[in-house]
Amino acid sequence: MNNSLRTVLFDLDGTLADTAPDLTYALNTLREQEGRPALPPAAIRPMISHGTKGLLQLGFDITPDDAAFGGLRQRLLALYRAHLTRETRLFPGMAEVLERIEQSGMNWGVVTNKPAFLTEPLIEQLGLTSRAACVVSGDTTPHSKPHPAPILHACALAGSHAAQCLYIGDAQCDIEAGRRAGMKTLVAAFGYLAAEDQPAAWNADGIVERPAAILQWIAGYENAARRCAADV
Repeated sequence: MNNSLRTVLFDLDGTLADTAPDLTYALNTLREQEGRPALPPAAIRPMISHGTKGLLQLGFDITPDDAAFGGLRQRLLALYRAHLTRETRLFPGMAEVLERIEQSGMNWGVVTNKPAFLTEPLIEQLGLTSRAACVVSGDTTPHSKPHPAPILHACALAGSHAAQCLYIGDAQCDIEAGRRAGMKTLVAAFGYLAAEDQPAAWNADGIVERPAAILQWIAGYENAARRCAADV
């Protein structure tokens, strides 16, 4: 089997798109409805990759075991669903990354723990639906990351084997899922890492500080693969 890269898979929040402004807006609107002051965006940003559980723990100091959690979660999701792309955009340089991937003959897709009722309209509003080889949400398969099932499902949809895929994410669960699936992984250090995160300990194949560095890493990987093939 040819193990050259054929598919690049992206986490959504904090990797492909900067969704923090709209999630911040939703959380702070909910806090204001509950008579609480707005939190600074810098405090919310590191919690984005932890989903509604992390956001509500930050915003209201509650966990899923609290009686109020379910109602607040539904209100938070409704607020967010109504403002998916109020300010959300691809990270600077990411549009070129996608274009270069497509021009090279590879394809790309999205694997996120975000539920499909949010993921699909967000991808559509960003104008990416027809370009993505696959979009796998947190409820597409019976499991979510760090389980490898969503990523393996994305590989199948994209027509690639796991060894031919690269997964890029900004959370430890992303890297764990990609490694368990048997593919190369990159940490998106430009995403929503918290101060206590230690991405160097996640055993990814690389860490990229900006989207353009993804293309540099892919080029280096492909050059090394060609040299190895020539030595055989």
